Amino acid sequence: MAPEVLRGYQYTKAADIYSFGIIMNEFLSEEIPFNDIPHDHILAFKICKGLRPKISEDIPKFLVDLIMKCWDAKTENRPSAKELYQILKKWDKEDEKLSSEIHRMTISLKVLKLILKQYTQVDF
Repeated sequence: MAPEVLRGYQYTKAADIYSFGIIMNEFLSEEIPFNDIPHDHILAFKICKGLRPKISEDIPKFLVDLIMKCWDAKTENRPSAKELYQILKKWDKEDEKLSSEIHRMTISLKVLKLILKQYTQVDF
């Protein structure tokens, strides 16, 4: 639950963005948030003071940065749903481009191996 909601403020779209960051981190880290401490009023107080779930060291920096933006204590600093969509869409396009480049490089490497094999009679 977003810190501002824990403080009694109205639930907003910004609180949904905070929750999206929590879910994103839980999905990527495969760990339940705050699984090592009791879920009580003390935890709620700590969240209001800035405590956030652990982020796995295995999560790439660009995703960590996005998660942290979603968890910003100031609701106005969190991305909107539209901004999140645009960021994720951009990353998806970049991933497609990278995958395509890797595929072309793999084919080129296979062709080079065939040429080398033909000229050197070395088995790769």
